[in-house]
Amino acid sequence: MSGGAFTDPTALAAALERGAAQTVAAMHAVMRHRAQALVEQVQHNASGRPGPRVITGKYRASWRANVQAAGPVVVAEVGTSAPQARRLEFGFVGADSLGRHYAQPPFPHLGPAVDQAGPVLVRELNDAVKRSL
Repeated sequence: MSGGAFTDPTALAAALERGAAQTVAAMHAVMRHRAQALVEQVQHNASGRPGPRVITGKYRASWRANVQAAGPVVVAEVGTSAPQARRLEFGFVGADSLGRHYAQPPFPHLGPAVDQAGPVLVRELNDAVKRSL
């Protein structure tokens, strides 16, 4: 490199590879942190109104985050396998598969957490990419 410009294609390729690896590592770190923060916010929202009330704490504790990277793609999944999750978030009116009738109102706790987390995630990913390049 001479005066900030690459004259050797091999050196340029190596620098780009280093920058890409640093960027993916930085994005992975941000996604891990933000996914865990989202889990914590969902758990907080699921601790009482306007979200659902805590009865045993098992539902709240069932929320998990999983972050994976495949090449330059980093994906975070936040969720629960608890069967009541959809009903608590969106409510349910009608008969279930056993013929029981419900008029359960929604207690949003995931949606508000995602709405709050989105702009923070975008800002932190942007900052991480700028720092790594």
